[in-house]
Amino acid sequence: MKASPIQQALIHLFFVLAACACLFPFLLLFMASLTDQNVIVRDGYSLLPSKFSLEAYTYLLNDSSTLVRSYGITILVTIIGTAAGLAISSLIAYPLSRKDMPLRGVLSFIVFFTLLFNGGLVPTYLLYTEVFHLKNTLLALIVPGLLTNGFFILLIRTFFSTSIPVPVIESAFIDGASEFKIFYRIVLPLSLPIMATIGLMLMIAYWNDWYNGLIYVTDTKLFSLQNVLNRMLSDIQFLQTNSFGSNQSETTANIPLDTIRMAMAAIGIIPIMIAYPFFQKYFVKGLTIGAVKG
Repeated sequence: MKASPIQQALIHLFFVLAACACLFPFLLLFMASLTDQNVIVRDGYSLLPSKFSLEAYTYLLNDSSTLVRSYGITILVTIIGTAAGLAISSLIAYPLSRKDMPLRGVLSFIVFFTLLFNGGLVPTYLLYTEVFHLKNTLLALIVPGLLTNGFFILLIRTFFSTSIPVPVIESAFIDGASEFKIFYRIVLPLSLPIMATIGLMLMIAYWNDWYNGLIYVTDTKLFSLQNVLNRMLSDIQFLQTNSFGSNQSETTANIPLDTIRMAMAAIGIIPIMIAYPFFQKYFVKGLTIGAVKG
């Protein structure tokens, strides 16, 4: 039943309001980062502050070389981690989706088991640092994320089982295609929706990751963006709570802590917001791909 013009207008209005509600916190965040610290203390946060200031960004950009390097490390880790994570997850999920695979149930349970239990922080740390020697390497920012994606494996496996037509795979076998060729030339092109979804989730996880850098990286030259911003904020808070002497107290009191927090969040989130529209087309493209052609 086709909706009337009034119903369509109401539906469009609802989604416009929902989009505005989602954008409002980001807009408030960005405007707060451009607000004078004294105005925030006196009047609170506002979309139209009475006084603008770039003091927070000026403070953060005092060490621009560190920020640029951390941006490069984060971008590199995000690209490699997302690509490797998608490859590993899909290569594990595809055989688990095949009903003729031996021990399919046992292997699926092993993957599911990793979602419920893990070895804990101390054994994991010793494994990565003493056995694999990943401490203070870029791999320390990549590998832990690759080994904890059992949820993604199960999602992809379910998509393969329910959305990939079995007759297509069987006909490819009859034509002499190998397992890898079937996976690469048939299964992956038909799985763009789930691959784009998992890819975006991996990308956001790697971009926002600070935990692995906090545990496995002590070399400041290998700090990711999130680690650099977190260290800056910790240093500022330490100076403000442990300052002694009138001169030092006056200096630390002038640091715009509230606006720096907002500026840090903006620096960390704006690049991923800019990149998202370019990835969105893959969702649309994946959803419009057909399956079996007559």
